Amino acid sequence: MEQINSKSIAALTLGILAIVIPYIGFILGIIGVIFSSKALSEIRTRHENGYGLAIAGRICSIVGIVLQLIILFLVFLGLSAMFM
Repeated sequence: MEQINSKSIAALTLGILAIVIPYIGFILGIIGVIFSSKALSEIRTRHENGYGLAIAGRICSIVGIVLQLIILFLVFLGLSAMFM
């Protein structure tokens, strides 16, 4: 039985947290993308399992980053409208 790459599990966890946690999710998303990239390279070289988890982690991390950018943009728009 082949071992599941632990970085792919961490990438998926960080990706989900990036979607759920406001403001801090941006940083978690960036870390999730880094972990998923490292996991994918390790999976290729070591022939481990967890490819799908790493891809899902990357997708969730990217979605989390985009959502956090949208939230920050809307907050900035609201604050700038408040001071006009």
